[in-house]
Amino acid sequence: MHDVHSRWQAILESISLSAGKAGRNAGEIELMAVSKTHPYEAISELFACGQLLFGENRVQEAEQKFPLARPVGMDLHLIGHLQSNKAKKAVSLFDAIDSVDSVKLAEKLESLLSRPLPILLEYKTALGDREKSGFSTPDELFFALEKLSGYRHLTVRGLMTIGPLGAGERETRAAFAALYNLAEQAKLRFPAMDFSTLSMGMSQDFGWAIEEGSTRIRVGTALFGAREYV
Repeated sequence: MHDVHSRWQAILESISLSAGKAGRNAGEIELMAVSKTHPYEAISELFACGQLLFGENRVQEAEQKFPLARPVGMDLHLIGHLQSNKAKKAVSLFDAIDSVDSVKLAEKLESLLSRPLPILLEYKTALGDREKSGFSTPDELFFALEKLSGYRHLTVRGLMTIGPLGAGERETRAAFAALYNLAEQAKLRFPAMDFSTLSMGMSQDFGWAIEEGSTRIRVGTALFGAREYV
């Protein structure tokens, strides 16, 4: 428990330092604990520290790991690629889906819902990486937003990206700056929609992400330690 609390406090201090360098208020930046591959016991320890927002990559893992009745205040988001055939299970498990990467998936989710569901649209800033999901061009993203503007249940809260893994500072910052600029364009084109969340930055690059405008960082290894399995 002491180690978990120490790591959590260290991340919060790093957020504050990065925000200060950028002239920002650290209170504008959410910390999401990415609990992929880590047991529920570790999640509970972190929740007891005061961490409320958690992200999981896989529907099946989250279903097996989290209790049916989660503690009050625990906010669980899906941040990994969602296949359409798992959409029904996802809408019953998660409080939000931060990785909507196609109009087809958005349509499927909307058809399953009878309640509001917050989402982020995933944008692919590392265009050379074929393994990453996401909208690839501004036009694709804006087309999706046009469709979503008429939906009753899916509620856009912003954008998400995964920076170029293993890249240097210049390339990584450029990816994050691109998402920030895209969100600014989206605000002008769709003034009635909410683009307040920019989810970008992970354990290895969240400082740069904060300096480029991130409002939510996704941290796993730096909080939980090395993954327990792949």
